[in-house]
Amino acid sequence: MTLHLPGADGTLRAHEPRTEPLAATRGAPGGAFTSRTVFSAAHVVADPYADTTPDGPAAVDWDATLAFRRHLWSHGLGVAEAMDTAQRGMGLDWAGAAELIRRSAAEAKATGGLIACGVGTDQITVGTDRSTGGTDRSTGGTLAEVRAAYEEQLAVVEESGAQAILMASRALAATARGPEDYLEVYGHLLRQAAEPVILHWLGPMFDPALEGYWGSPDLDAATDTFLEVIAAHPDKVDGVKVSLLDARREIDLRRRLPQGVRCYTGDDFHYPELIAGDEQGFSHALLGIFDPLGPLAAEAVRVLDTGDTEGFRALLDPTVPLSRHLFQAPTRFYKTGVVLLAWLAGHQDHFAMVGGLQSARSLPHLARAYELADGLGLFPDPKLAEERMRTLLNLYGVHQ
Repeated sequence: MTLHLPGADGTLRAHEPRTEPLAATRGAPGGAFTSRTVFSAAHVVADPYADTTPDGPAAVDWDATLAFRRHLWSHGLGVAEAMDTAQRGMGLDWAGAAELIRRSAAEAKATGGLIACGVGTDQITVGTDRSTGGTDRSTGGTLAEVRAAYEEQLAVVEESGAQAILMASRALAATARGPEDYLEVYGHLLRQAAEPVILHWLGPMFDPALEGYWGSPDLDAATDTFLEVIAAHPDKVDGVKVSLLDARREIDLRRRLPQGVRCYTGDDFHYPELIAGDEQGFSHALLGIFDPLGPLAAEAVRVLDTGDTEGFRALLDPTVPLSRHLFQAPTRFYKTGVVLLAWLAGHQDHFAMVGGLQSARSLPHLARAYELADGLGLFPDPKLAEERMRTLLNLYGVHQ
């Protein structure tokens, strides 16, 4: 039955929902990939019955949250846990993240799933200091406090048995005086890490508080500092996760990495070409877009495992418009579209998010996300997705 979807211009357009999912999204679960290491950053499912406030602790539906991780593992994808996709710093505080890490790591151990978990400093509240002649200045504590916060979280991840991802820190960005402070803090952490970690460079489009990370707003200078950190401890760096939405810069960085250090693309705009690679190398993947694309992404990587780059691109290239839509500015609110698609796909029973973030995108944005995902055949049960989208439209007063 036709759905009438609202556009950004205020008009309605007719959409004929699919009746069958794409064959590639119905593929049988499979084992590990052979040509690439692939992580999907995973969202959390809110508890819709909890009496919470937007600035209060997150209430998580643990059963549904862990079931979604089992879904990703069943298709061979690794789970990147407690990252920005899980609303770290946007609804999920450190106490909630620590619980998420412990539960997901235990589940991974029980099911044999690959998992890596985010290590940050979100115990520290980044504030604003107005004592400097009327000029606002972000404050994140002292470097010692930043190190201690990182160490606490690193211990939780290592004790859980998961691989650590050293996330970019708002507190460090606010506290560091220059590149030397990044070299000192990261060097300290890498020396004490029990196993090789993934270093995460998240650009300011994902979090404006990370502007000037690595000690400079000049990305060339920041890249040099980033590479200096890695060069000093190559045995402690499994790989780097780059989320700058700049394919050329990622390729240039990839070619400068020490032998044995992987590049995990976090570029949700250019991932097919970066994973496919070129004659000088390729990127592995740690992507938020692989949360809604899970089965299709897994099928594409299995095609790539056979050496069929064209077949891989034929499956993944058509997904880029959906990803670009979900991650459009302000990019940090991409989680809202991700959770919408999880609800429409039947992975959870509601469209509620921790911190009330379901309100962060407009109805026209959500309608377009549905339209693009339906066109790709991402929904295992297109009829269910249609019914749920119809319910959402009616709730907003767009009666069908």
